[in-house]
Amino acid sequence: MPLLRRVPAAAVSAVVLATSLVTTGANASATVVDPPRDACSQSGAELRYLVLLTPGTTEAEASADVTAACGALSVYYPEIAVGVAGSADAAFGTLMGTDRAFSAEKVLKANQNRAGKVKGGESVTADPADVDPSDLTGQQWDMTMIGADRARRITPGSRDVLVGVLDSGVDPDHPDLTAALDPAASAGCLTGRPDTSQTAWEPTASSHGTHVAGTIAAADDGHGTTGVAPGVRIASVKVVDDSGYILPEYAVCGLMWATANKMKVTNNSYFVDPWLMTCDRDSEHVVYESVRRAVDYATQHGVLTIAAATNEGADLADPSGRTAGNPASSHRRTLDSSCKVLPAGLRGVVAVSAVGRNELKASYSSYGLGVVDVAAPGGETKQQAYDPSGGKQQDNSCVLSTVPGGYDSLCGTSMATPHVAGVAALLASEHPSATPQTLSKMLTEQAEPLPCPADYDLDGTGAQDAYCTGYEPYNSFYGHGLVNALAAVTP
Repeated sequence: MPLLRRVPAAAVSAVVLATSLVTTGANASATVVDPPRDACSQSGAELRYLVLLTPGTTEAEASADVTAACGALSVYYPEIAVGVAGSADAAFGTLMGTDRAFSAEKVLKANQNRAGKVKGGESVTADPADVDPSDLTGQQWDMTMIGADRARRITPGSRDVLVGVLDSGVDPDHPDLTAALDPAASAGCLTGRPDTSQTAWEPTASSHGTHVAGTIAAADDGHGTTGVAPGVRIASVKVVDDSGYILPEYAVCGLMWATANKMKVTNNSYFVDPWLMTCDRDSEHVVYESVRRAVDYATQHGVLTIAAATNEGADLADPSGRTAGNPASSHRRTLDSSCKVLPAGLRGVVAVSAVGRNELKASYSSYGLGVVDVAAPGGETKQQAYDPSGGKQQDNSCVLSTVPGGYDSLCGTSMATPHVAGVAALLASEHPSATPQTLSKMLTEQAEPLPCPADYDLDGTGAQDAYCTGYEPYNSFYGHGLVNALAAVTP
């Protein structure tokens, strides 16, 4: 599972202002006294902050607020009143207000034992001449499962449809992707400000984005693999850094860039850091609300957001009572009903769970009634996953797609999600005036219903590995069912 993992949580430490008791006669009152600040401190490490302001705040007003709190505004999105600021003053968060400023960098730096999220560290520098020219489509069981192999014989999708791959970067030299990739619509978002230089949006430490891109739109040319919608265009929008993190400012930048460039669909095979689930409370509200505003703005302006349900095998509909973080740490978080995976848990987002070759929910795939909308092939990571329908063993089988220098098989909801993005791109090609809401409705209405399994005992031990709720047309494992590419292009 190359993308998602649990991040040990840490809390942002508060800067406590000095207080003094002032007593007059018999009456005593507590008065907060600000320490003298003749000048902003530059003694701390420069940190980046996500800044949430009141809707309608102008850029000039936002800049003045940030400057007054000893920071500098680096980018501002007035459409959603969200910005990115930098400050070396340790008091910036307190001066700006913990309900208005949050540094994911600070939280991650407080956690010294974190590990990267995406499959990173491999070389992504490759000679396109080394790519195997063999036809590998016979190995793409996933395309057969959703009818994509038959759908592309009817239509490959339209060049007018642009799909944003919000990920770790897309290899611009892969022969299966060069025709689909639109460099002019691509950008890197690792500062929170879009950077259109190729070095900003191409992959540097992970093949993940290239794999996702191939599932969506790899060329139908008799070589290598073929995507669900090989006739559409894709844009590389880099939101994953070299450590595998997707900080909230990256995601906001990516979603706003996609909207500005009129993308019809975005593929979001990630969750927003610094936690698996972000709660709409306390300082976390800054992250939650900023991403929510960006998603809502994208939806209102014609962009359908499709996102992975994550690989934690968790019931996303019932986070109450769970805690996140290192048990030895004092920075534990208690989850409640306000906590959601971002962006998959937000309203208006199509959330995707993963199935294996037997159309059974993959062991790693998270789920949740009212959260998951559709399912798609993501592969199974267990060496031998028990099939309750017939008691047969299923060999390990992941999803084959493009990577720099060739092809590789990966498993995860990250791999399931681009199948749905590809089908959505086919629908957008067939219905160019369709709104995101209409595309979402068509995706769910055309999905093949999958019933809850009577027995979800993946290893045959007699213990249930998860509990599916709902009924065949709509349940917690598969939402409305398995996405259907053939139905998307059939009148």
